[in-house]
Amino acid sequence: MFEGIIKAIKGVFRRMFPVNTVKQVVGRDIAISPTMVSKIEEWSLMYKGMAPWVDEQVHSLRLEQGICREFANVCLNEMQSSVSDERLDTIYQAAIRNLNQNLQSGLALGSFCIKPIGRSAAEFITADRFMPVEFDAQEKPIKMVFVSVKIAGQSSYYLRFEYHALDKNGLTITNQAYHTSDLSSIGHPVPLSDVEEWASLPEGINYPKMKRMDFGYYRNPIKNEIDGSFCGVSIFDSATDLIKDTDMQFGRLDWEFESGERAIHVDPTAMQAKPMVDKKGKTRYVMPKLNQRLYRMLDVQQGDNVDLYKEFSPQLRDQNFINGLNAYLRRIEFNVSLSYGDLSDVSDVDKTATEARIAKKRKYNMVKAIQKNLEDCLDDLVYALAFYNGLTTSGYEFICTFKDSILVDEETERQQDRTDVSMGVMSKAEYRAKWYGETLEEAERNLPEAAGVIE
Repeated sequence: MFEGIIKAIKGVFRRMFPVNTVKQVVGRDIAISPTMVSKIEEWSLMYKGMAPWVDEQVHSLRLEQGICREFANVCLNEMQSSVSDERLDTIYQAAIRNLNQNLQSGLALGSFCIKPIGRSAAEFITADRFMPVEFDAQEKPIKMVFVSVKIAGQSSYYLRFEYHALDKNGLTITNQAYHTSDLSSIGHPVPLSDVEEWASLPEGINYPKMKRMDFGYYRNPIKNEIDGSFCGVSIFDSATDLIKDTDMQFGRLDWEFESGERAIHVDPTAMQAKPMVDKKGKTRYVMPKLNQRLYRMLDVQQGDNVDLYKEFSPQLRDQNFINGLNAYLRRIEFNVSLSYGDLSDVSDVDKTATEARIAKKRKYNMVKAIQKNLEDCLDDLVYALAFYNGLTTSGYEFICTFKDSILVDEETERQQDRTDVSMGVMSKAEYRAKWYGETLEEAERNLPEAAGVIE
């Protein structure tokens, strides 16, 4: 029974509910399409290292996690956010305690929500646990369904659909519960009281004074070319095929090392026990101590010449595979807007100073766009927390700032180069070539002429 429950749990968290199921609950078309649902499921599997191409020969390098972790770390590294109201700030700081790890998931699946639970807590909800029903002109959701699953036993599931709708009448929240034996169907309606933790939830409630949704919604700043909706797109979606190629390339590299292991082919006759005389003059028969990984039994006799041992030690071609691997990694960096060297081997990044600066600027632009969307999400979260604590009219102020660490690092490097020029350990031509994107010869020609000496 327990094995069946474990399989059921894995099934729940590996796929979303069919679009038609949610349409049946809300009684109308929804913003997300079946194609988008399939993409979110694909991104989720990739992020967990379970991409379709992963098998016994091809292992996931978990590049998806590396990409999301890098962006999340850079975005939040120097973020400072607070609420002017002390009580509200305490609740807010507790709510975003795990923001980094949840932002990583949001970057992977395209979006996430932070939804208050009562007055003093909040939960992060990944994109495979909610479905947008409608967006407004500012690309923010104004109707959303959150899905909860309670596993009661093998082939026994309780589903709760929490529908949030914002319109001219304010915010309306409804809860509907269902029981089913198959997650591919909605089953039949049941009272909320059938599940103990849902018993206190209202079937429907309206907040007429609400002007915004009661949760924060984050979406990646990437245009949705999948179904044209305002649903979020994974940060690594444009590099999906490249990630597959990179995983397979690493598999080739791994096989090159494995197949190139040194071995000694041993003729079976060499495996016979041999007489040995010990210190007391007694003859003993012993077997040679062979390393199973190093020695392999094989008939290697050749004509009249008998070789009992023959070494197998092929030349490795690892550098060619490594070069190919780095080429894939650099292309992924370009596609997802990372800087060169974030994934690839830093010592193998053969780029001009101009290309390096462009890559940093590209990453900076993406980071700033992510931060802007995240700031909007957190601002909505604070409003929701203020609402549930009766503080929306308290005059609170939400403050959120981000420092430009990516470009600051570049400016620090540039200042160090200026110091080197003044010390005489770097020429002005070298400085100009590095920072103005010129060749050394062009830099020499473009240096300002020294002022003439007036006699």
